Amino acid sequence: MNEDAEPQSGYTSPPPGVPVKRLRFRLPDLPRVRQFAEGEARHAGMPEETIGDFVIAVNEVATNAVTHGADQAVLRTWLVNGDLVVEVHDDGVWKPGPMPGAVGGMGLWVARLLSSELTLDAGDAGSTVVMRFPGKD
Repeated sequence: MNEDAEPQSGYTSPPPGVPVKRLRFRLPDLPRVRQFAEGEARHAGMPEETIGDFVIAVNEVATNAVTHGADQAVLRTWLVNGDLVVEVHDDGVWKPGPMPGAVGGMGLWVARLLSSELTLDAGDAGSTVVMRFPGKD
């Protein structure tokens, strides 16, 4: 594990000593996930005009976690050099998508467009998506 104080691109866990906020959620809790995300964006000093896109990205990944992964997931947030990092983890089994011609299944694609960085780790221990968003101007 990289213990550098200055994380590099692709860094997917909080640096030692950085405060981490955590929210466990299920499908009916998605409104609470969006409120939590908005509060975290404001706390991070994210520009007002980008908060809506941030909440959309978090909502897409959180929705995927509890509809395509497991019935319960965990969202964690932390700050790194002014950027807001969001991790969503579920214990489900990875199901690739979307299929050609699908009208849904675009959540990760949308989140990738809206975040400055997105990593996905899927395997036997579940799926984890980590997104990074610029914080303060």
